[in-house]
Amino acid sequence: MSPGSAIVGFPPGVINDGVIHAADAVALQAQADLTIAYLDAANRPSDANLSGQDLGGMTLTSGVYTFTSSAQLTGTLTLDAEGDPDAAFIFQISSTLITAPNSTVELINGAVYCRVFWQVGSSATLGTGSDFIGHIFALTTITANTGASVMGQLLARNGAVTLDTNEISNGPCAAPTLSPTPSVTTTSATTATPTSTTAAPTTAGPDSTTALTTTTTTATGDELPDTGETNYFVIAGMLIIGLASGLIFYLRRSRAR
Repeated sequence: MSPGSAIVGFPPGVINDGVIHAADAVALQAQADLTIAYLDAANRPSDANLSGQDLGGMTLTSGVYTFTSSAQLTGTLTLDAEGDPDAAFIFQISSTLITAPNSTVELINGAVYCRVFWQVGSSATLGTGSDFIGHIFALTTITANTGASVMGQLLARNGAVTLDTNEISNGPCAAPTLSPTPSVTTTSATTATPTSTTAAPTTAGPDSTTALTTTTTTATGDELPDTGETNYFVIAGMLIIGLASGLIFYLRRSRAR
């Protein structure tokens, strides 16, 4: 988190193989890297305009997909790498991203979570019990409803990342994974609400609701140490801070392709 320093939810939240950085040099760099990654993804030439279409039921191959307003996912979205280990999937969403309860993102034919990117022009909301894959870069806020699981990262530039009994995991970009395999589990309650320039997290006691009013920052990448976090209403974007350079590398690499 940067420039703020309040981290809500740890404990009771649990982090495996990760470190929290608040208002330090690592957090500041992560915030800057997230901004670069967000703008990079937003400015990629589009391969297809999916505006007005539900991602549910689609099978998409490597490319850049654009929504001129909001995007929604109901059911299952399948990402097919067609055997290409460098296949990247970039979604440019001008407004909101909303996934329905129990919706799913699946990877096939060599697709890997660390090469899936969601650039969201406002806020993202993951439905109850949904199974989501990829790095979300949101301009404002991200909310993961009860039981939603994420393989990837939730990074908000100017607002809060709010969790409710969720599991978030990521690690080295290796063999394809069809569904998130969380590395952390917890069962408490908390909330937070940041306000400023780049990624997000925060802390409070069990069964509490806390408003965070500082900027949060979190870095992102695809060669990350296994990191996960889970709790009740908790801001948690910045558990993988400092490794955003890996993400930028892959974004630029996919452009070269």
